[in-house]
Amino acid sequence: MLSYKAIYVIVLREFKRFFRQKGRLVVTLARPLIWLFIVGSGFTKLIDIDTGVNYIQFILPGIVGMTILFSSIFSTISVVWDREFGFLREMLVSPVSRVTIVFGKLLSGTALSVFQGAALLLIAPLLHLNVGISEYIIMIFLMFLVALSITALGLFVASFLTSLEGFNVIMNFIVLPMFFLSGALYPVNSLPPFIKMFTYINPLCFGVDSFKHILLPEGGRLVAEFPLYVDIIFISVFSVLFTFLSALVFERRK
Repeated sequence: MLSYKAIYVIVLREFKRFFRQKGRLVVTLARPLIWLFIVGSGFTKLIDIDTGVNYIQFILPGIVGMTILFSSIFSTISVVWDREFGFLREMLVSPVSRVTIVFGKLLSGTALSVFQGAALLLIAPLLHLNVGISEYIIMIFLMFLVALSITALGLFVASFLTSLEGFNVIMNFIVLPMFFLSGALYPVNSLPPFIKMFTYINPLCFGVDSFKHILLPEGGRLVAEFPLYVDIIFISVFSVLFTFLSALVFERRK
């Protein structure tokens, strides 16, 4: 049975930890801006997006996706950290179900990711993109789905790991392919067919694709690979599946 008070405490703890780590906060804010303005400016000369948008506008949905990806995946490092330093053991012996702990970790990672993605969207007017209140609300909903799916994936993987070193190796092996096969930096249809097929199982690909539908003007939406409803259905199914698997594995782990 879920304990909503325990979930609230876990979420509050993760937010306090995030804001107390000044270095993490600075890197979180600086990384997407570096990718957007420095890497984006360099790639502008190399990649032609013939859809009526400039390249920096084109990669904004991808940079939002990257922010959510890194935040969601690495928020689950707290599971390994807590296991290594004994805090997880204290939670497990408390009168709180393991499913409650899983949902607390999922919601904390998702909420932090949405917070960071929403903050990044504030620069959209500087890129001459019209993001009104309605678009912002839709983006919050989409970012929540994407963050939940990736956090659930990260939590599922973290449930099997016992050391921070192992977590960093495994997650880097997962994160970089997910990012580069998401359509964040270039259209997915420009990839070779044998590589393109991997994008169809990548939740970030569908997440970035959904962001393009909302953030880019009509011409820019031509680079979207799938209809918006397909993006939402895939991400929702992926979220439910890995939330279930995370809860199942966490419940059975000693």
